[in-house]
Amino acid sequence: MSAKGLPEGASGPIHTFGRGIAKFIVRPAFRVRVHGAERVPASGPVVFIANHSSMVEPQLLFGMLPRRTAFLVKEELFRGFVGWFFPKLGQIPVKRGAVDRKPLMAAVKVLEDGGAVGIFPEGTRGLGDAENFERGAAFLVRAGNATVVPVATRGTYKPAGAKRRWRPRVDIMVGEPFTPAIGKGRTGLEEGTERLRIALADLVKALDEWRLEHGLRDTRQD
Repeated sequence: MSAKGLPEGASGPIHTFGRGIAKFIVRPAFRVRVHGAERVPASGPVVFIANHSSMVEPQLLFGMLPRRTAFLVKEELFRGFVGWFFPKLGQIPVKRGAVDRKPLMAAVKVLEDGGAVGIFPEGTRGLGDAENFERGAAFLVRAGNATVVPVATRGTYKPAGAKRRWRPRVDIMVGEPFTPAIGKGRTGLEEGTERLRIALADLVKALDEWRLEHGLRDTRQD
């Protein structure tokens, strides 16, 4: 039996414990400010789409978002003890670069139960500008009849070879929820994917502009 709002096999207490680790142990390594958390719907199926420029975003969002959230996580991390612990947390393993409906259908089941799913549609770490999207997010929104909440994070990116600054300032901005109509077939997914990409890219740009106005460095140089 699954915990409410989580995939099959997940443990509510372990999920809560994991969120506590992310919030009270991982977060203090950064100076984090969350903007717009009140925009997150309190109930109903939600797909969080987030940009991705480091391994830190999944941990921070897992702890900082105000709802239980099942994230799609690359399968390579599900090894050893973590391979047991992540599913108990409610995380869903996904193969990068492969067509695998099993994790998507597990996520759809969470949405059908009124839960929340988090996905990084860029597919891999980069500059986090949301320039390229995979179609999984649009599929989830369509299959789960879900509301979309874009989430932008800046301040976590560290260029190769650069040293991490002491407690860098990290901003997480939650965008306005919206419920797009994703059309049928491949064309519908492609059009829906582009709509989601634009929504997240616009939010990332808005956060970049906010940080610039407040005298914060370009996060791609943090």
